[in-house]
Amino acid sequence: SRQYGDVATKLAGRLGLLVVSAFATDRLFGVWPLDKLIVGALGFNEGSAILSRFPIAASERYDLPRCQRFLDPRILLRAELSMPWGPLQVYSTHASRGGCQANRIGEIALAHRGEGPGLVMGDFNATEMSPGLISLREQSGFVDVFRTANPDLPGLTVWQRIDVEQPTVFR
Repeated sequence: SRQYGDVATKLAGRLGLLVVSAFATDRLFGVWPLDKLIVGALGFNEGSAILSRFPIAASERYDLPRCQRFLDPRILLRAELSMPWGPLQVYSTHASRGGCQANRIGEIALAHRGEGPGLVMGDFNATEMSPGLISLREQSGFVDVFRTANPDLPGLTVWQRIDVEQPTVFR
């Protein structure tokens, strides 16, 4: 934003990490001059980022389908990290509700599947029993690591205050 600048790059710099980021809002209409004008008028650009202490060998941005609203562009950012045991595919997204975008995320991640694990993370605007997240687990074969590590916790995150220990959320 005009006020804060490139937050991901600032965080990476202060933490001594590497960063790759990609914007979504600069593809609002898919017409470069118009999109640049709109982003400038809004005063911010939204997207995804991946911060890593390991080298970033490659990265790619994928446009996700506009399943619910045309004026709500979403992306998936992929980074290949060079880990000591080999490459790791990492994905970051901020997806809309529903299964349409999650299905595409699963397709992309499976297409880049390597020998080792892959990591898909982000804000899916969904509960764990939503069709999209069920699809990622059942059809694409991903494991919900939070649920695996915390089988009995509710996993609520929407509007959780970070300065208190007790839950302040209901979904």
